[in-house]
Amino acid sequence: MFDIQKIRADFPILSTKVKLKPLVYFDNGATSQKPKVVIEAISKYYQEINANIHRGVHTLSQLATDAYEASRIKIQQHLNAQFSHEIIFTSGTTHGINTVANGFAFILKEDDEVLVSAMEHHSNIVPWQMLCERTGAKLKVIPMNENGELILSEYKKLLSEKTKIVAVNHISNALGTINPIKEMIEMAHQVGAAFLVDGAQAVPHLKPNVQDLDCDFYVFSGHKMCGPTGTGILYGKEKWLNKLHPYQGGGEMIETVTFEKTTYAGLPHKFEAGTPNIAGGIVLGTAVDYLNEIGFEAISHHEHELLVYATEKLLEIDGLKIYGTAKEKASVISFNIEGIHPYDIGTIIDNLGIAVRTGHHCAQPVMDFYKIPGTIRASFAFYNTKQEVDELVDSVKKAKLMLS
Repeated sequence: MFDIQKIRADFPILSTKVKLKPLVYFDNGATSQKPKVVIEAISKYYQEINANIHRGVHTLSQLATDAYEASRIKIQQHLNAQFSHEIIFTSGTTHGINTVANGFAFILKEDDEVLVSAMEHHSNIVPWQMLCERTGAKLKVIPMNENGELILSEYKKLLSEKTKIVAVNHISNALGTINPIKEMIEMAHQVGAAFLVDGAQAVPHLKPNVQDLDCDFYVFSGHKMCGPTGTGILYGKEKWLNKLHPYQGGGEMIETVTFEKTTYAGLPHKFEAGTPNIAGGIVLGTAVDYLNEIGFEAISHHEHELLVYATEKLLEIDGLKIYGTAKEKASVISFNIEGIHPYDIGTIIDNLGIAVRTGHHCAQPVMDFYKIPGTIRASFAFYNTKQEVDELVDSVKKAKLMLS
């Protein structure tokens, strides 16, 4: 059973106060809060088994290595990857995308094409622009409509034998749109292109099956799914990871080193140079266990209820407009009130204990599409409640009254 009060009790920060008001945390799209089991696991690592991994024969090093590699296997199973060495630990989604983009610098030729969508986070735009500048390849953009949905007929037209990689988010951080990536992956593969999925906003809400999706790369951050900051995963098909050059050089990623020549280690170590965030990698596995114990079907059902309820209640406010009205949406609502800057709303409701995100959400092209400076974004998690939604709505009404 989905016991919301029991779940909320797992998160110490939810009982805190902001400006003398009980915290209502609706900035989950930026980062999720952490359950006690995750917080305690970080402390346990440093108290009991702190040591460098893969390099020592002493007991603590072996214990730390075993825990780190056990976490890799947990994440492999969570994603349904074929091999554990297809799971690369990173510092986050941005690191994962840059790793792939850097690898493609040795593959792309002048006039090859890279496709991204009009609703991407800057982290899934800028690395590809940098790649195109280095190689002479061209960046093409899959357009979207007013509802915040990608136009698949236009995507089909853009695909050609020149397309070498397509990079699209699973869920839009700015709009909440759930993109039809399985269909898009199949279309890309028909022209021989690889496909990278930015799963940063998806992994808190659903459980990706990378073999079913047939994606070539899937990247995400741990901190958005109840894990520590500075953690992330790059999943890549074995054949692709073997093709790519490593992103960073240093310890751990080598097989042999001489002044004349260096040979690289096999997967996954080829992409894991230097001492990693060992505690973070281990505890990311703890966060995955926690979410699976609750169950992603239950999480999805609860969050969808919050989305529907909040959408109805917010739209009762005169002058409020929601940006992103796709048929398939995650629990994210971006909105504005006519004639009022989003920052002003965000500042006032913060004084009422409500945490939302205001601005362009690192998705400036989306804001340019709608000809707005930014939005107020309320992003919901499985530990939020309808009562908190009511408090959000009341606070927005008060802010509107003050600013009108």
